[in-house]
Amino acid sequence: MANHLSESVHERTFQYQSSLPPLPVPSLESSLSKYLDAVRPFASEKEFEATVEIVRKFQEGIGKELHQKLLQRAKTRRNWLEEWWLDTAYLEVRIPSQLNVNFGGPGAYLEHCWPPEEGTYLQRASINTWHTLQYWNLLRMERLAPQKAGKTPLDMEQFRMLFSTCKVPGVKKDTIRNYFKTESEGPCPSHLVVMCRGRIFTFDALFNGTILTPPELLRQLSYVKERCEGQPEGDGVAALTSDERTRWAKAREHLISIDPHNKTILETIQSSLFVVSLDDTKPYSTPENYTNMTREALSGNPTIRWGDKSYNSTVFSDGTFGSNCDHAPYDAMVLVSMCWYLDQQIKATEGKWKGSDTVRKIPLPEELLFTLDEKVCSDINHAKQQYLESTRDLQIVCYAFTAFGKTAIKYKKLHPDTFVQLAMQLAYYRLHKKPGSCYETAMTRKFYHGRTETMRPCTQEAVNWCKAMIDPTCDVNARRKAMLLAFNKHNKLMSEAQEGNGFDRHLLGLYLIAKEEGLSTPELFIDPLYSRSGGGGNFVLSSSLVGYTTVLGAVAPMVPHGYGFFYRIRDDRIVISVTAWKSCHETDAASLFNNFSSSLHEMLHLATMSQL
Repeated sequence: MANHLSESVHERTFQYQSSLPPLPVPSLESSLSKYLDAVRPFASEKEFEATVEIVRKFQEGIGKELHQKLLQRAKTRRNWLEEWWLDTAYLEVRIPSQLNVNFGGPGAYLEHCWPPEEGTYLQRASINTWHTLQYWNLLRMERLAPQKAGKTPLDMEQFRMLFSTCKVPGVKKDTIRNYFKTESEGPCPSHLVVMCRGRIFTFDALFNGTILTPPELLRQLSYVKERCEGQPEGDGVAALTSDERTRWAKAREHLISIDPHNKTILETIQSSLFVVSLDDTKPYSTPENYTNMTREALSGNPTIRWGDKSYNSTVFSDGTFGSNCDHAPYDAMVLVSMCWYLDQQIKATEGKWKGSDTVRKIPLPEELLFTLDEKVCSDINHAKQQYLESTRDLQIVCYAFTAFGKTAIKYKKLHPDTFVQLAMQLAYYRLHKKPGSCYETAMTRKFYHGRTETMRPCTQEAVNWCKAMIDPTCDVNARRKAMLLAFNKHNKLMSEAQEGNGFDRHLLGLYLIAKEEGLSTPELFIDPLYSRSGGGGNFVLSSSLVGYTTVLGAVAPMVPHGYGFFYRIRDDRIVISVTAWKSCHETDAASLFNNFSSSLHEMLHLATMSQL
């Protein structure tokens, strides 16, 4: 079957990398004026005046110097932000990353040929793994079509991070180890790691240079399952990856000091293509309610996933799937691209293997056994305990809104993503009686090694519209007018952010230069309005459009009183995952979802009235 979806005959995956433009530095003036605009909804008159004064001083004084230094930095780098972003957003962060930073999500196969079904999971896992290996091969051969926005090529660097990549903890700062190479660059690892009941196995996905077939993969997975069945749980060393970063770094150093063989095992896991997790749970889900699978993917058993691995593929014992990924090496769109490819391939083949059933004489999987002592065992128990406490605190709902989707919204000539974002704002406003600082991911992959920029959807225009919707004295015309102003503002900010003209990353750069030069933190960053409006990673609503496919994921909220809000938009429905912390009594994920559903109906009604 031709991989019409992703396979490219003419263009090589990474061919445009060298010709991508460098990441621009916006002008100081424009960034600061956008910043003032963004903090306006969160300030009283008096507070706003104070901030205007702080910004003016910054612009004429220290800000000007820092900006000049940033421009100097940008002269010598094609992406002035890349290294800084990796460090501040990911590698220097000390909180446990598995629950707080990683993203996880449910496989959508249950919507077509693989509904939950007992006794199918190893068979399905072997087919799913085979298709994943085909995708790895497309990347190795550079036959995966380079992605574009219209005709503009997008940066593909992050796709190198999908396979054979792992974060390694450090006492002060983690590092990323990437072992992937394209075929023209040379040989690279081709082994898989399989985790089951706290035990770890490995086998090569190639035999005599060819990828194992699904029947051969099934033989390997069945062997692992049989070895674990009826046996006591393994040591669960993988749970260490779920702990606080410095703690895990020290535990890892100790583990290596016990026996050099432990280091070899760690290297084997780090360099493996990806991890296949055989999970005993049955998180029953339906196309309308993915809650159980999403919860399991994001916060499931820590002894059968390697939290630092760029891709853990989980198969549940009811034949459904999930994934869990470290966020440091790449953004979710990489995984979405691959999972959409898998979904299409599995659908096209009806989830069956139509090739040969012959199983060659391939070596059996080998168990990776760590040498442990009492200290490591107590480290493992500590990690499990803190992980369990944190996961118990995480509330996740994942539902489909099925009344309408992209088709109806586009029929009203409105942008579907903006539609969802404004409905989310209104839902939050209704629930909490105030605007919530909000982050939406904007993609900057038009630029060399570009990743993301912050787009702040809680604009003054959006707040004015929310107020109009709640004010009983406000008529339909006024509400509609306010809604269209909010739409236009959102669309404008989003396209600016994608062109590298947001202001959040710019301000971060100025902050980091001050820090690197040993200067005291400029007043701008200490101003209460800076963090109240979301600055410094304090967004109450952390949101992202995952795309227009069947692939969805979830991430924990950024702050204790916040929400994670992730969604995918289909022609006839919108599927949303909402996360919140139970320990915060003001927030509730299910209430936000219910309010969001009502908001969508109201907005469509308002847009319909506008055509009369």
